[in-house]
Amino acid sequence: MDPYVSRVPLRSVLLRRPALPDEQLIDRYVKAGPVAGILVGHTHWDHAVDAPALARRFDAPAFGSESLAQLMRLHGRSSIVVEPGRRYELGPFVVSFTRSRHSKLLFGRRVPFDGPLTCEDVHALSPGAYRCGAVYGIRIEVAGISLYHQGSADLDDAELARAPVDVFLAGVTGRQVTPRYWERILPKLDPRVLVPTHYDDFFAPLGTPLKLIRKVDLEGVPDEVRAVSRDATVAALRRVD
Repeated sequence: MDPYVSRVPLRSVLLRRPALPDEQLIDRYVKAGPVAGILVGHTHWDHAVDAPALARRFDAPAFGSESLAQLMRLHGRSSIVVEPGRRYELGPFVVSFTRSRHSKLLFGRRVPFDGPLTCEDVHALSPGAYRCGAVYGIRIEVAGISLYHQGSADLDDAELARAPVDVFLAGVTGRQVTPRYWERILPKLDPRVLVPTHYDDFFAPLGTPLKLIRKVDLEGVPDEVRAVSRDATVAALRRVD
C-alpha cells in the first residue's frame, strides 16, 4: 500500500527535477515473496512514485485512481481503476476502496498539488506533476483480520460507513488542520490497534536517522486517541531500514 522507498529530496521539489523509482533502493529495502497487488490511495509522489517499478518487478496488478492509471501508462504498464465499494479478490486478500479526502496541509485551506495527474512524459514527472488525483481509504480483509489504511488525515463522512476493523493504519500528518479528525473516524472504524504512519521526514533517505515531519506531534497521538477510544491500542512498526 502506497509504497515509497525512492525518497525524493527537497531540492528535487524546489528545482522541479524528475522524481522516478530508484531501482537500487528498491533492491535494498523491498524484500517480498509473491505480491498480490499494489494498492495506491492517492498519487502524490510519496505514495505512488514506486508503484510502477514494483508492479513490473513482481508482475503484480496496481489498483487506484485514473491518475494512477495515467502514471502507470507513462511507465508502460496498465492498472485497474477501482470502483469504490467493490470488493476485489487478490489471492487470500479481499480489498475495497472508500472515497476519502486529503488533508488541507497548506495553511488548512488547500490540498497540495491537487487535481488529476495529467503529465504526458515520464521524464517530466517532477514531484509537482504527481497530482493528488482521487483519494481513497483502503480496506483489506485476510485470514479473519481486517485492516484500514488512511494515507492522509481526512475523510468523507458520508462515504465511510461504520465498519469496525482490527487494525487502523492511520496517516497522522495533517490531522491538526482537519476538524475533529479522531472524533469523526474512530467511532466508525472502532479499531483494536491503531498504527500511526506518515510521520517521518519523507525527504530524508532511508538508512539515515529518523526525523519527524515538522509539527507532526507524534508523541501526542496516544493521548488524542485515548480521549476518543479507550479500546484502541496505539502500536508502532519498525522502519524497513
